[in-house]
Amino acid sequence: MIDYKLDADGVATLTWNVADRPMNVLNKASIAAFAEAVERAIGDPNVKGVIITSSRPEFVAGGDLDLIRGIKDVQESMDCSGPISRILRRLETSKKPFVAAINGSALGGGLEICLACHHRIVADSPIIQLGLPEVTLGLLPAAGGTQRLPRMIGIKKALPYLLEGRKADPAKALEAGIVDAVVPQAELLSRARDWLLATPAEAAIKPWDRKDFRFPGGAPQSPASIQIFFAVSGSLLSKTQGNFPAPEAILACIYDGCQVDLDTGLRIEQRQFARLATSQSTKNMIRLLFNDMNEANRLAGRSKAVPKRSFEKIGILGAGMMGAGLAHVASMAGLDVVLLDVSRDAAEKGKAYGANILEGQVARGRLAGSVRDAALERVTPTTNYADLADCDLVIEAVFEDRAIKAEVTRRAEAEMRDDAIFASNTSTLPISGLASVSKRPSRFVGMHFFSPAEKMPLVEIIRGVATSEETIAEALDFAKRIRKTPIVVNDCPSFYANRAFAMYPYEAMTMLAEGVNPNLIENAGRVAGMPMPPLALIDEVSAELLHKAMKQARLDRGAAYRAQPQDAVLELMVESLQRLGRKTGRGFYDYPSEGGRKLWAGLADHFPIANKQPSLEEVRERLMYSQSLEAARCVAEGIVGVRDADIGSLLGWGFPSFLGGVLGQIDTVGLPRMIAVCDRLSGHMPERYAVPQMLRDMAASGRTFH
Repeated sequence: MIDYKLDADGVATLTWNVADRPMNVLNKASIAAFAEAVERAIGDPNVKGVIITSSRPEFVAGGDLDLIRGIKDVQESMDCSGPISRILRRLETSKKPFVAAINGSALGGGLEICLACHHRIVADSPIIQLGLPEVTLGLLPAAGGTQRLPRMIGIKKALPYLLEGRKADPAKALEAGIVDAVVPQAELLSRARDWLLATPAEAAIKPWDRKDFRFPGGAPQSPASIQIFFAVSGSLLSKTQGNFPAPEAILACIYDGCQVDLDTGLRIEQRQFARLATSQSTKNMIRLLFNDMNEANRLAGRSKAVPKRSFEKIGILGAGMMGAGLAHVASMAGLDVVLLDVSRDAAEKGKAYGANILEGQVARGRLAGSVRDAALERVTPTTNYADLADCDLVIEAVFEDRAIKAEVTRRAEAEMRDDAIFASNTSTLPISGLASVSKRPSRFVGMHFFSPAEKMPLVEIIRGVATSEETIAEALDFAKRIRKTPIVVNDCPSFYANRAFAMYPYEAMTMLAEGVNPNLIENAGRVAGMPMPPLALIDEVSAELLHKAMKQARLDRGAAYRAQPQDAVLELMVESLQRLGRKTGRGFYDYPSEGGRKLWAGLADHFPIANKQPSLEEVRERLMYSQSLEAARCVAEGIVGVRDADIGSLLGWGFPSFLGGVLGQIDTVGLPRMIAVCDRLSGHMPERYAVPQMLRDMAASGRTFH
């Protein structure tokens, strides 16, 4: 795992090469091998200095998350993180110079190895990233990162890297003081060797081990630093609502650890890491954000019997916001795009949507003009269906109207190749019904993208009753090609994501009609960790849109349709009051011309506030549990799998990652408690809170989703 080489000049080279893993990672075996190599170099009198580098494309990717996820108690946490922390401290106090020759990305524990070295040289490559992203997975750097980085570059400059997981390319890392030199890739090892040969052993002392050490930018107890800590802690609480413990633990490490010597600071870091590593929220985040996400992105559920499909050219029917966004995404992925609409002006306007995005990126220096020009060249606006003849895939992104969708389906299929896929971007209409007009329903699939398409990472791939497994597999290939994360769901009205997510705004409107204070409803949404409070969210997506979906459901189900508690609220807001949402400046909120928003004062006139109010926790439970319950019904009905349900909730509507996704919440809360709450609520809302038998069976047998 660590190749050891000593040359005639006394330079030892320790090369990371964890051959049994896809990348160099820190696990028990690799840490032990690294510790053995470091001790060997320190103990050999012939060694004058040591280079640490890698033979893999990356330097070291960080800790083995499977190992961390398996930690059960504090002692296991100490056994996991302690060895690497100790060997890095041994390395930096060995009185022999160590230099990190960073050939590729160094993240997490990889960068912590570099920080412990006496000198850091990185190859000049734009794809190299340096950073400490542990916070994004509910963790903290546990090999000295919270202690060394603030001592190197100052507390203020270190905070974004530690609290936000910010990453830097070599040039920015040099500017920040994280590395000491950026050199051509071919010169990396020779320049590291030159530095060692020119550095006397007595110079191999880190600044914080000298008596005259002073914190860059001010000591932790200085007025400027105290002000930073106060400001950051207040901002953190506002952002996390106390749901994400990692940023708070990192701030505690910095505040407490930087007021004492490094060895004590490292012990503080170890204790805080143990607090996180044993928490359920961290395990939820690692499982969802790393394990599950990686499986989805590598298409783990794709049929292996179907050959991989390559895509060169696609067609998009409809150049509105969704179609235009998809055209932009596909063109940036290197695909030729036929963007079709009823008029040339509409199609050109759709292309201009992508051009505006690209112009902004060029203006901010994030994109080269040549890349912009090439992407725009790949988009062909048209009104002619014959231009679809050589497309591999055609995506319909027109209005949610069956008649319009049927017309464009027939006209497109008349021109398409037999092996091409036809995909509908419908968000609510069942795919099997839309496919009934297709002359080849086996090649008809749902691909529900989320708006705005250029930002939202999720796509729901919907299997109709006639959709072939080959079509599903190829749709997954396309999702990967355009860098979207796909989930596969079976057909039903609203599919999975919209169906489960709708419970959040529906429950908010239901409580509003019951007389629950709207401020209480909104605060509960914030405290729960949702991206937006529910009534504000309705204004963003438009009450008019939800109203249209309600009317369509009534038409589709006819006499079988059951009125829902939120129906009357939507009818009042849309039909009687014309308060459609933010787009009109009038919804559950008012939107003053000077900016911002405030709850509409007239709400109390139409939805009188009851004398007795529920607790904040009761409102939070209703908002959150209703989503999980509907997701569980989707699993019980075979609409979606467990992993895809959780990923869909995270990427589709921002369900909190610390809960592990919408089904992860059920495991976190515990089925007995969840069932008890739902049974209590079903007394006045039997349809919404009816517990599926699957959950009762799971509770009886002690099973969980994960």
